[in-house]
Amino acid sequence: VQLQASGGGLVQAGGSLRLSCAASGRTFSTYDMGWFRQAPGKEREFVAAISWSGISTNYADSVKGRFTISRDNAKNTVYLAMNSLKPEDAAVYYCAARTDYSTEGVSSYGYWGQGTQVTVSS
Repeated sequence: VQLQASGGGLVQAGGSLRLSCAASGRTFSTYDMGWFRQAPGKEREFVAAISWSGISTNYADSVKGRFTISRDNAKNTVYLAMNSLKPEDAAVYYCAARTDYSTEGVSSYGYWGQGTQVTVSS
């Protein structure tokens, strides 16, 4: 599956953005999907995940209550709605499809999009 993330940009602290990740291929609906982010000089970190059905979601503590992950399998797209953005949310955001259930975290995702930059001004 090929993934294309979009929707990043510059926003003031307290503002909102919605990221999209469009997938190619007819098997999108079978993958659990995740969003990760990587700030300069830092490791890539988990942000949110959603099950293939959309029923189950999981969030990093740092974004819980502010970010919402969702998906539309008919459109082969996963979304990340980000509200109450903080300067520390600034990073390149990546969407990914999970391929390995024997492990957790970044290494359990085998397909990655190219990333979209989110910049938050204070």
